[in-house]
Amino acid sequence: MEMLTIGAFAKASRLSPKALRLYDELALLRPARVDPHTGYRYYAVGQLEQARLVAWLRRLGMPLAGIREVCALEPAAAAREIRAHWARVEAQTAVRRDLAAFLVDHLTAESRKDTIMLELRYSAHSDIGLVRPANQDTAYAGARLLAVADGCGPAGARASSAAVEALKFLERTELPAGSVLNLLEDAVRGAREAVQDVAAEAPEAGTTLTALLLTGSRLALVHIGDTRAYLLRDGGLFRITHDHTVVQSMIDEGRLTPEEATAHPQRALLLKALGAGEPSADPDLKLHDALPGDRYLLCSDGLTAVVPDDRIAHLLAAAPAPDAAVHALIGEANATGGPDNVSCVVADVVGTGAA
Repeated sequence: MEMLTIGAFAKASRLSPKALRLYDELALLRPARVDPHTGYRYYAVGQLEQARLVAWLRRLGMPLAGIREVCALEPAAAAREIRAHWARVEAQTAVRRDLAAFLVDHLTAESRKDTIMLELRYSAHSDIGLVRPANQDTAYAGARLLAVADGCGPAGARASSAAVEALKFLERTELPAGSVLNLLEDAVRGAREAVQDVAAEAPEAGTTLTALLLTGSRLALVHIGDTRAYLLRDGGLFRITHDHTVVQSMIDEGRLTPEEATAHPQRALLLKALGAGEPSADPDLKLHDALPGDRYLLCSDGLTAVVPDDRIAHLLAAAPAPDAAVHALIGEANATGGPDNVSCVVADVVGTGAA
């Protein structure tokens, strides 16, 4: 077997000797032979391919634990794991990009003299549906706050209600533009604690949560689970949340098509929620520029599981006011059999003049 010294192997693999010694200690890349007297490491030429893979994965920013898993897989499975890692990186980058855009906008706000202030015209309703024995959804709409939560477990109704109640103080709290995300993060922490209090009595209790908070000309979004937020703008419908579900992760990784996901047996299985054994699950936090004429929809999966997006878009656009839109959407879900609780919040953005 042709052997290379650690220096020669490092040069060929583009890994430093220091990195190679670390990977040896972590059992990530063992040398082929270690001199029993000097402790000097020697590597086989055949190990170069694995070493280069490790180097490439490090350049991708993959943590060492992930690299160890990838190196132990067959090529096809390793490729899927790398694709999944990169999908997670892109999702995290998107969140940071939104925050960076907000900070740039906030720091240059003084140069804008004619910012349009906005207000919401809104309606909210939650319906038990035609099959479930109880309603575990909670829907809320106020002058600044819109929220939908979908509870799970025997105490799901209490969990969803507790999560939304924990956010309602935002309706009457001063909202400094520069710290709105921090304020919303604190509010979500309070919602998590409220749900955990419910779960202390009913261990399987948990809830999803999707909420929008109006501050000036922007909407701050908090989202965890598979409740959704949509934007209807200029006739087009855009989903502004990303489901935290098993099937959505499989779609992101290229293992499932959106069409296949609709019939997947695990389509309702959550990866993230408040409570329900997920104490450390972090929600998505984003800032979104709102415009006069926008119409927003927050809804539980009792709507989206049975009514396709193109039909939702049609009903949203056709309704003259938020109240009519809410009842049209809930009516459509029930017309398909109403297999789940269904909750909708619809809000129109209206300009009120210069700040």
